[in-house]
Amino acid sequence: MKQLRLAAAAALAVLLSAVAVAATPASAAEVLVNGGFESGSLSPWTCSASSGSVVTSPVRTGTRALQGVPAGLDNSQCVQTASVVSGTQYTLSAWVRGSYVYLGVTGGSSTWTPNATDWTQLTVTFTASGSTAQVYLHGWYGTGNYYADDVSLQGAGGTPVPGTPGTPVAGTVTNTSIALSWTASSGTVTGYRVYEGSTVVSSPTGASATISGLATCSTHTYSVAGVNSAGESARSGSVTVTTTGCGTGVPGAPANLRVTATTNTSLALAWNASTGTVSGYRVYEGTALRTTVTGLSATLTGLVACTSHTYAVRAYNASGESSPATITAATTGCPVGNLPKHLLTGYWQNFTNGATPLRLSSVPTTYDIVAVAFADANPSLPGAVTFNVDSGLSSALGGYTNAQLRTDITTLHSRNQKVILSVGGERGTVSIGSSTAATNFANSIVDLITSFGFDGVDIDLENGLNPTFMEQALRSIRSRVGANLLITMAPQTIDMQSTGAGYFTLALNIRDILTIVHTQFYNSGSMLGCDQMFAYGQGSINFLTALACIQLQSALRPDQIALGLPASPSAAGGGYVNPTVINSALSCLAAGTSCGSFVPPARWPNIRGAMTWSINWDASNGYNFANTVHNHLVTMP
Repeated sequence: MKQLRLAAAAALAVLLSAVAVAATPASAAEVLVNGGFESGSLSPWTCSASSGSVVTSPVRTGTRALQGVPAGLDNSQCVQTASVVSGTQYTLSAWVRGSYVYLGVTGGSSTWTPNATDWTQLTVTFTASGSTAQVYLHGWYGTGNYYADDVSLQGAGGTPVPGTPGTPVAGTVTNTSIALSWTASSGTVTGYRVYEGSTVVSSPTGASATISGLATCSTHTYSVAGVNSAGESARSGSVTVTTTGCGTGVPGAPANLRVTATTNTSLALAWNASTGTVSGYRVYEGTALRTTVTGLSATLTGLVACTSHTYAVRAYNASGESSPATITAATTGCPVGNLPKHLLTGYWQNFTNGATPLRLSSVPTTYDIVAVAFADANPSLPGAVTFNVDSGLSSALGGYTNAQLRTDITTLHSRNQKVILSVGGERGTVSIGSSTAATNFANSIVDLITSFGFDGVDIDLENGLNPTFMEQALRSIRSRVGANLLITMAPQTIDMQSTGAGYFTLALNIRDILTIVHTQFYNSGSMLGCDQMFAYGQGSINFLTALACIQLQSALRPDQIALGLPASPSAAGGGYVNPTVINSALSCLAAGTSCGSFVPPARWPNIRGAMTWSINWDASNGYNFANTVHNHLVTMP
């Protein structure tokens, strides 16, 4: 996990620091050829393993775009080599879609997005060090297709893009349309693109356009870019316009929809008033109308404990209904079994690395679950694992045996602590890639549970997993050990950015038998949260709450979600926060208090708790992590 991803974290930090939205110099020109793939062929792009093609859908502009299909050990890298001027700054950009899409310059800067569900622009700047530069796009292994359009390399040489057009001015405005005009771009211009956000809503050839098909009394913000064969200009300033009919048309959508209270059988919602004339509000779940109210709140009753619900609220009047405001929330009353409602998990190191070496019996009772790290791959039996007390640890403790570990597990059980066996880790080589391997894994885990008295298994495979065969293995273990088996997972942050990723898929597929997912919210750099608005930087409350929100809004139950953090700055390459920040993040997610600038759209009072790597590093720091976080967890309702 965790045996320090210093090099990887440093490399990611360098990668992210290279990202910039640089102003294009006035003399800049388009250097790439066929960046929009409008020729209908890839040339002069080339893609590894013939994995790239030109498609007609989805496209951002024009009629064609690039599709890359990662498969096996190929990440579908597509490259083009361009002539550049040494010592000159260039700006490389592309609009992309896909679970994981990377853009960069071979031997230089790069950037990526982990979950671009719609067209998202990636941009890097670099200074050329020779007469040519190779630019590339690629996806990631086994995460699905990616798409790219409007790839641009701006710098010295080539044909200049148009100048920036003037800020658009509104002309005639009706209930359903807005007319715009603007000052033309300088230079060669073949047309314009009118944007609303990142969406092109019109592509006129002249310096005016009428946007139609709009909702009555709806507000829109537009900007314009000039276009020629070299690419697109910088966007103009923006204009915001509201269609007419606010007094007579349908109302605007309710704003700030939120959850104000939860019980085992009810959810209370509130929202801000819609614009326009409002007769009342209707609350839907799917297509079913759940309630109609005239005020700004509603309570949905008769629900089942520990269930997730997605509601849409629409304002209405005699003219019709507004567009919806939506929210997902869960009732309380999730089963906790023989575990505390809120708990702390810690990893006990079966090796030495500078942290305090410990006998298992030395772990304080502030830790509710202790994950023994790690089981090792059995080199003679694919998928199987083995476990013994590490010889280096035994030596550091003056002698420590398997028999003593078994006794210590019994001691922890007498203190109402659970002990599970973790499989994998950063340097782990366990691989479950076939049905046979799944069977071997299950057999070996059951044998170790029987031999040592472990209460369950933790999956910490940091080099990828096959969700199909891992599910097979875990269900086999559960069927043989019984309903009290604990199953936990410790995915890296990137593994839980998209439900299409292997770890996330596995968690969703086994949610009926899964105990906890304690994602490693560290060694991660910056990543998108559930709002898909910002790449939040690790080591902050916003990073913890916005990324945990992704899982909390999924089909996983809140009691299956925990926050994983390093116990001290020495325990990880990056992402450490003071334990008080973890407490604030838990309060924010559970009750909407102590939040940072990101405020989650719902409350999840059943969120399970926290995890740390590691108990040993915490011991080296006077158990500050456990004492601080555990004391907060026991006060949570």
